[in-house]
Amino acid sequence: MITTWPAPAKLNLFLYITGRRPDGYHNLQTLFQFLDYGDTLEIIPDSSGHITLLTPLAGVADQDNLIVRAALALKQAAQDKGTVRADAGARIALEKRLPMGGGLGGGSSDAATVLVALNHLWQAGLSVDELAATGVSLGADVPVFVRGQAAFAEGVGEQLHPVEPVEKWYLVAHPGVSIATPDIFRDADLTRNSPIRTLDELLQRPFHNDCEAVARKRFREVDALLSWLLEYAPSRLTGTGACVFAEFDTEAAARQVLELAPKWICGFVARGLNLSPLQRTLSGLKAYA
Repeated sequence: MITTWPAPAKLNLFLYITGRRPDGYHNLQTLFQFLDYGDTLEIIPDSSGHITLLTPLAGVADQDNLIVRAALALKQAAQDKGTVRADAGARIALEKRLPMGGGLGGGSSDAATVLVALNHLWQAGLSVDELAATGVSLGADVPVFVRGQAAFAEGVGEQLHPVEPVEKWYLVAHPGVSIATPDIFRDADLTRNSPIRTLDELLQRPFHNDCEAVARKRFREVDALLSWLLEYAPSRLTGTGACVFAEFDTEAAARQVLELAPKWICGFVARGLNLSPLQRTLSGLKAYA
């Protein structure tokens, strides 16, 4: 039985904010692609009836941790269907590689991996649509990780349309600060009126992130990092930050620039993937079975 599961990072290859809703949330258009880099979860099912997090996060109570919340949400959904017994439990350990507040989707990806993995390990029998519906209550980005396919997203990010953008190589860098998403969306200078365009129109334009100007204004570290990267390749903020990325056609070109990086820059090189490593793992298990 496999117990180690990937929780990959994502990039927002572009992100446009097209309006503000009456409930305060924002409508957007964004393009998600996965990376062959991310967190790793060890998930061992048991019959204790409890979800035990072996790697608690300092300052975060277990009941508030997305990993535990995802496991409990799946168990409740499966019990409602009558496919999982009350004694279903699991021990979960997280190897954290993705920074918090980095715009790489680390917490959402961790939650999605728990949903997908425990659905398989417990033989809960929830469909992908049911898993995605369970995930959206945990976070707007969780469904794209559950579905595991690069996607064009609209609405608040929940309207997903599978796409296959070019799988480039990326140098992803962290400026050493954490950005809370609400801080960006509350900023008075945030662009909120980008025109709604078709995907074909967006793919023909230079990619852009409407959150970038605000992140650069509020965090000099983000501004300095982007200024440095833009000397070498097209570079943008991902999500609401703080991470930024530069795109390259080859791994060698990306690594060459990373080697030139000043000591204050922390980064890694990864390949863009249209099929999530999580889905590759799950497909391999189903094929083996």
